[in-house]
Amino acid sequence: MSAENLSLIAGTLLSLVFSYVPGASSWFMQFDAQIKRLIMLGLIILSAGAVYGLSCLGWGTSFGIQLSCDQPGLFGLIRQAVLAIIANQGVYAISPHQPNEYREDGLWRAP
Repeated sequence: MSAENLSLIAGTLLSLVFSYVPGASSWFMQFDAQIKRLIMLGLIILSAGAVYGLSCLGWGTSFGIQLSCDQPGLFGLIRQAVLAIIANQGVYAISPHQPNEYREDGLWRAP
């Protein structure tokens, strides 16, 4: 799997978690649209920073991360983070924007 595909999948999954996962979606719905975008941006930047940090510590190869700890590696990571942000916001735009409601027995109930 290419780094581009992995970035797109990561951004998509992050958006889907906050749209569909009980608890996460209801917590996320309490914020206005601008704060939601900033939360997503922060999480993607935080994960990109963690990947770069693992790479610079020499632990990246243990996790299958093929990223060099130099200027070209950093620019590549920024490019991948931008792809993740694009995928994240694109999926968020087409996913539901209201919290899922669940009955006491755990089954989904239409809002």
